[in-house]
Amino acid sequence: MSKNALLLVAFVAFVAACAAKEEVIMVEDPVTSEPTFTGKYN
Repeated sequence: MSKNALLLVAFVAFVAACAAKEEVIMVEDPVTSEPTFTGKYN
């Protein structure tokens, strides 16, 4: 019986390790905006 329990625990651990994990992607806004052309020095 102990052998079956050990096999069951190993199988559950294997399935948990192979489960698809959801990746979290964080997109941050830039800290500063790009300068715009105003025509002041043209």
